[in-house]
Amino acid sequence: MIAFYHRSRSARSRDRRLHTMTLSIAIVGAGIGGLTAAALLLREGHEVQVLEQARGFAAVGAGIQLTANAVKALRPLGITEHLRAKSFIADAAWNRDAVTGEITNVLTMGEALERRYGAPDLMMQRHLLHDALVSLVPNQHIQLGRRLVAIEPGPVLVFEDGSRTRADLVIGADGIHSRVREHLLGAEAPRYTGRVAYRTIYPVARLGGLAIDPRAKWWGADRHIVHYYVNERHDQIYFIAVVPEPDYRNESWSTVGDTTELLAAFEDFHPKARAILAAAPEVRKWSLIERDPLPRWHDGNIVLLGDACHPMMPFMAQGAASAIEDAVILSRCLRALPVSAALERYEALRKPRTSRIQLTNRQNQWLKGKTDTDWVYEYDPWGVTLGISELQ
Repeated sequence: MIAFYHRSRSARSRDRRLHTMTLSIAIVGAGIGGLTAAALLLREGHEVQVLEQARGFAAVGAGIQLTANAVKALRPLGITEHLRAKSFIADAAWNRDAVTGEITNVLTMGEALERRYGAPDLMMQRHLLHDALVSLVPNQHIQLGRRLVAIEPGPVLVFEDGSRTRADLVIGADGIHSRVREHLLGAEAPRYTGRVAYRTIYPVARLGGLAIDPRAKWWGADRHIVHYYVNERHDQIYFIAVVPEPDYRNESWSTVGDTTELLAAFEDFHPKARAILAAAPEVRKWSLIERDPLPRWHDGNIVLLGDACHPMMPFMAQGAASAIEDAVILSRCLRALPVSAALERYEALRKPRTSRIQLTNRQNQWLKGKTDTDWVYEYDPWGVTLGISELQ
């Protein structure tokens, strides 16, 4: 574990110098948050390296919903119109009782939501977003096959192959099992929620013409199903089905699930909901895990971002959105302040919001009935007042 240390006068002086010059920045993790941060920081003129443990990027069969706040955050990067052209934009989000099919709540979406919040709500295949972000980061700034094993004072990153990288700033965007978080706060296993998720994407034609809600959530007593189209042609559908399974502990997104077990777990659901599950040729299955809000996100010139500091359940579609927001606020703070002050301000601005989202997710009541969505969807990280005068 990294030894914590107080910043000396010389270190503070160095920090002021770094504020006026190009920073060497190492971003651990090439997920959505890490790539967004890389794109923004490269645009600011910094020397950025993204260090990813995987040896390649794979298109996993997952859908993603980019709510209005996430779309606003991405807009200055110039990829939102590309994403919009290939995404599904729902007119409404239907919430139904799992057994009777009765409507419990409807969130008006489409043009009305865009007018209200200043951006659309986009549903797409996850790899479309990831590919768009990769396109913003030139190849020479992404290193694959770099598995982090230690961090030494400097900070210096030490990798499994024995290579080392020194940086002025380290950003840990390496997910819920973050090695950077472990170095900052010590080893601690995330909490298994006792629930698993099944997910897949398949052609709508497999439904045989069955009329369904284009975007819906079926609410059971202790389990649910969410489904939506994932492209502009409306010919691919995604679902995620969450069910209690206390004895299953496998966090891999690629593990193949048993469709017979899936249907048995939802045997009392409405026939339309079951038909959506039954039409899937195969599913992936993984355990849902989470953490409580962390006591802090940074120390020295090392900071956390995204799931590394606020992993959350998927029920509000805010995991990727929160990581994107983090990247925007962090880049803005680094533009305005010396590094140590920038990291302090970043955490102060982001931690209350992400903690609230984490805890609201845990309740799993989002949109079941009348819901205040404004505090989530109105947020625009480019319009947030940094409040930096007291720090300069």
